[in-house]
Amino acid sequence: MSDLPKTCLPTWDVAELPEPKPLGLRNLTGFIGPGIVMCGIQIGGGEWLFGPAITAKYGGGLMWIATVAILCQVFYNVECGRYALYTGEPVFTGFMRTRPGPGFWLGFAMLLSIGALIPGLSTNAAVLITSMYLDRPPTADDAFLVNSMAYLCLGLVVLPVLIGGKVYNMLQIVMTAKVFIVLGFCLFIGVFFVSAQGWIDVFSGFVKFGNVPVDDGQGGEKVVNAFTHWWDHGEFPVVALTSIALLGAFAGFAGGGGLSNSTYSNFIRDKGWGMGSQVGAIASAVGGRNVTLSHIGKVFAINEDNLRKWKGWWKYILMDQFFIWMPGCLMGMALPALLSIEFASNSPMYGEAATYSQSLISADGIRHAPGIAESTRQLLWMVTLFVGLMVFLPSQMSIVDDFSRRWTDIIWTSNERIRKRLKPHQASRIYYTILACYVVWSFMSATIFLMFGDAPMLMVLVIANLNNVALGVTAFHVLWINRTLLPKPLRPRWYNQLGIAACGVFYCGMALLVFCAKILPLITG
Repeated sequence: MSDLPKTCLPTWDVAELPEPKPLGLRNLTGFIGPGIVMCGIQIGGGEWLFGPAITAKYGGGLMWIATVAILCQVFYNVECGRYALYTGEPVFTGFMRTRPGPGFWLGFAMLLSIGALIPGLSTNAAVLITSMYLDRPPTADDAFLVNSMAYLCLGLVVLPVLIGGKVYNMLQIVMTAKVFIVLGFCLFIGVFFVSAQGWIDVFSGFVKFGNVPVDDGQGGEKVVNAFTHWWDHGEFPVVALTSIALLGAFAGFAGGGGLSNSTYSNFIRDKGWGMGSQVGAIASAVGGRNVTLSHIGKVFAINEDNLRKWKGWWKYILMDQFFIWMPGCLMGMALPALLSIEFASNSPMYGEAATYSQSLISADGIRHAPGIAESTRQLLWMVTLFVGLMVFLPSQMSIVDDFSRRWTDIIWTSNERIRKRLKPHQASRIYYTILACYVVWSFMSATIFLMFGDAPMLMVLVIANLNNVALGVTAFHVLWINRTLLPKPLRPRWYNQLGIAACGVFYCGMALLVFCAKILPLITG
């Protein structure tokens, strides 16, 4: 194909686009995959920490932020999937193909990856493990035990990705189990222990667009609708910015956030959708001897038959995102929030600046809930803590994999010496080298953050707001490569372009708002 664009990496090889199997129950195992893995990854800090934090403080009135965030991310994920379907490459390889070249984008990618270098979720998991051991929430006097558990969690989360043939296979198993356990438990609690008003407050909040926090004149905050306020008073209300970092973190973790969304393109390749089946996957350390990965992606010729096949594969992406990932993320935000809105106020830690409060507050609220038998409260307290572990530990594992996977693909494709020296079955050497370095760094990073008394919440606040910058900036880059590198029949239509552009504006805007309200005063002050 002489009409392939010239880029800053070697030109793609050309291969045949496979025939997609029809969607349906007979092909359920071939279809279920990237969306549920992404959903499992992303039921994490946002859903278990910031969703309940928002609902505990504001009720369900600000859940619309999650609606906007998740809709924006759907367009982002779809466009990452578009690039991977055509090229068999992760979208970050597409970034390396654009000017000024791989050297520049390597440094840029490292800046955007700063949030992934802070192991916040394993630290919150350590709080839950300590609570299970002590049978009570830990206090500042238990800091040594919490910190010791945090180090143990950092070591344990890497074990599953060592086996499975393809690293992706183990991720799919772990994340599928996580989705069903976490959402199943939250649904059980919601049905049998949460009032009808709690359900109404949370789910109605998803469509209360324009609700914002404002000062209530008594030293606190209340929620008003900006549009209604403008209609009644002729001006928009003054938004209270005291919790803007929390709201920014809520948006940053709602759905996915940060560079983790770009990993959707890696999963499409490893699952073998579209041209991914012609490229390969990253092998696991155990059982992956026969798994190979091409250094450069492969594309297909544009003709009538291949465009027909493309439409079949494109349905995979749309079904995966709109019928698995998006509903899963919305439920992942709503169901944990039900626990918080019903039980958080029962906890003695509610409204207090406790050292290790937020990952525990719903569980502790259940432990002190009136109207429930003491034996039942004790059982639910322990089960809720365990489900919290199922939230944090697999998500921390996915962050370790995401960082290692992204940088493996970047180095594997962009470094000329690596392309010449390493054979297709040796990609895992880079993956596990990066993974080992990442774990060592995580221990160092955890040590630094654990010097602060509020380390668990501080870590995830920093991570989430850095995620906003990364997601907003890369949204525009994804749009650029899909508009310039893909053939015209495969490029995004106007509404897809509008959607991913809105994603970039939303997340860059949120990051700018947090910077102006929280960071700039520290610099100038």
